[in-house]
Amino acid sequence: MKNRYLVQILLPLRDNAGVPFALARLAAIRQRLADEFGGVTAFTRVQAGGIWSPDGAAASTDDIVVVEVMLEDLSEAWWRDFRRGLETELRQAEIVVRALQILTL
Repeated sequence: MKNRYLVQILLPLRDNAGVPFALARLAAIRQRLADEFGGVTAFTRVQAGGIWSPDGAAASTDDIVVVEVMLEDLSEAWWRDFRRGLETELRQAEIVVRALQILTL
């Protein structure tokens, strides 16, 4: 048994104006992660949808896919930089990147 981290990226399928991203752009993000960490899992067959109301404003919605990377060591600085780069590249106010400590059996 070994402690590891599971990093999940909630990757939006559209920009803030509602324009869908090209599949090649999302594939390139997955490939960057595979190249950096040796593997990636992307749940692309079924998209998830979210609804939120920031500061009491009208509800916003977003369709996402979840991309996961399993790691033995977690560099928080690397992931913060990666998230900021994605936010710029995909024209998003915020992209959720979360890390969960897991125990592989």
